Amino acid sequence: MARKFNFVELDKTKLPNTKGKNQHGFRFYDIDGEAYPSVTSVLGVKKKQQLQGWRDSIGEDVANWEMRRAANRGKKTHNLVEQYLKGETPSERAVLPLGMFRLMKPYIDQIDNIHMLETIMYSKQLTLAGQCDCIGEYNGKLSVIDFKTANKERQESWVESYFLQTTAYAIMYEELYGKSIDQIVILIAGEDGAMQSFVKDKAEYIEPLKENIAGFYKYFNEQVKNKVSSN
Repeated sequence: MARKFNFVELDKTKLPNTKGKNQHGFRFYDIDGEAYPSVTSVLGVKKKQQLQGWRDSIGEDVANWEMRRAANRGKKTHNLVEQYLKGETPSERAVLPLGMFRLMKPYIDQIDNIHMLETIMYSKQLTLAGQCDCIGEYNGKLSVIDFKTANKERQESWVESYFLQTTAYAIMYEELYGKSIDQIVILIAGEDGAMQSFVKDKAEYIEPLKENIAGFYKYFNEQVKNKVSSN
């Protein structure tokens, strides 16, 4: 018998009515007439710089192919997770995402009392917006939970951006609903059969997140706005 998850009703009028749009290679959300960058766009600036060496070593064509393949794998696995949590019939039949979902399932079963699932939020304090995978109780503690896929087992130092991403969502939730979330959870299923779970305290990542936001705005203003104004 399929597991049935409990969902907690929230005031949806507090959430933004926006889907976001791409501008100058970054995703922005319209929040009360102001353009807030997405969490992934903000964190992507530093990640792009870190990945440049990898791209140079294998070539742009191969790198772009691998990025598309990974994005497709992640999207299909996300869909399976969302359908499972909602009690819906899985629509995916591809072997790889099904296998990765099965790796993740025992950890997903530790989730209950779900507050949000694939929900867009924002923070005026951080001038940031984004779509959160899941907010719910993980082993009985309210958490921001993110579902990831990878080629192989990840070292913790490689996934710091995931901790920053979920910290941002925790801050957004507290700002919108007045309830603090201290725990962030990252679940990573690997193509090599590795399954990893990272459970962290968001307090450790608030300052690094703010540094990344400042870095994004500096980069955006210098590289993008100046380029546009000169054309």
